[in-house]
Amino acid sequence: MGKHVSSKSFNNKCLGKKRRRHAQPFETAEIIEFQGKFETERVLPPIKALNPTQASYLDALRVSPQVIVLGPAGTGKTWIAATHAADLYRNRKIDKIILTRPNVPCGRSLGYFPGTIEDKFAPWAAPVIEAIKERMGKAAYEIALKNGDIELLPFEVMRGRSWKNAFVLLDEAQNSTVTEIKTFLTRIGENCTVVINGDVSQCDLEQASGLATAIHLIKSQMLPVPVIQFTRDDIVRSGTCAMWVRAFDEASL
Repeated sequence: MGKHVSSKSFNNKCLGKKRRRHAQPFETAEIIEFQGKFETERVLPPIKALNPTQASYLDALRVSPQVIVLGPAGTGKTWIAATHAADLYRNRKIDKIILTRPNVPCGRSLGYFPGTIEDKFAPWAAPVIEAIKERMGKAAYEIALKNGDIELLPFEVMRGRSWKNAFVLLDEAQNSTVTEIKTFLTRIGENCTVVINGDVSQCDLEQASGLATAIHLIKSQMLPVPVIQFTRDDIVRSGTCAMWVRAFDEASL
């Protein structure tokens, strides 16, 4: 007499076979999308301030729709902005992250470089992109970029645009002209968090800096926009970075 197999065991075996038979229907893109959604749902610790100025910066980001942040390299200006933007997006408080910066004035327009707008702009936005990827996860970042939820926007194509429900970061703002920063600031719509990030001492323009002009307007007209000022003492990147910033400052270079 054959060995008795319970209906439960039989069903489990059949179910197991069914599962194995259908274990491979997912395309790679679907797997990546699933992983991206999983990474988006990760519970991450809050951004931790490493010094009092960073704490003031984070406080300003939480309560003000616009923040200007100034100071030397290595103080965390860009990293904090990008990580905060990723958190807003992950928590569905915004629909888009928009990254922009003026052209580095090396005598060549973006149009000279090959590829799409994003291809041309990506190397200049790399520090911001890496911080966002680190916070969101690479797969989730790629999906957001593909869906247009993360946008790399050169100044060359900004005119005529408007934004709402977005986090907008203007990096290296000291190299924007007065006209450019005016164009940028008048694109801002409802439910936007805007960070203008730069170091006035590193301006490469031969004309007035739009960042310096914006700061002057804030102070002279008492506009409700926090201005966070980092100094050499706030550098957290490395001792080597702090040493060179100090050396160039003391040499007035």
